Amino acid sequence: MKKEPIGKLISYIHRQNQKHLAKSLAPYGIGSGGQHSFLKAVLTAPGITQDQLTQQLKFDKATTARSIKQLEQSGYIERRADPNDRRSHLLYPTQKAVDFHPRLMDILAESNMKLAYHLNEEEKDTLITLLQKVSREHPDD
Repeated sequence: MKKEPIGKLISYIHRQNQKHLAKSLAPYGIGSGGQHSFLKAVLTAPGITQDQLTQQLKFDKATTARSIKQLEQSGYIERRADPNDRRSHLLYPTQKAVDFHPRLMDILAESNMKLAYHLNEEEKDTLITLLQKVSREHPDD
């Protein structure tokens, strides 16, 4: 079996996963570009700021702003003024988001199952450990 470069494999897997997620989330008005990641983060940490999301999810500021705007327009997130910083807004899930949360988690779990379909439990654990190791920032970055 020909060994493919790591970056190529990760990119391919990412694209396939994004296509699957986009198809699964489209009926709920959640688009691509990682919107599900932003929604999950706001559900997990209500009151998080946009800057905190950008840092936590490692997206650029423009992608974060675009995704938050779309989730707000779709009725999943609301912005509230930060009482400690007038320039900042705190992000909260709406009731629609809270109601959707279990379904979102099911969709994400299904996606993970499809990604690891050919792996046994030990291989899944090893893959997760290795990917976490690879994803750490390099000291020179």
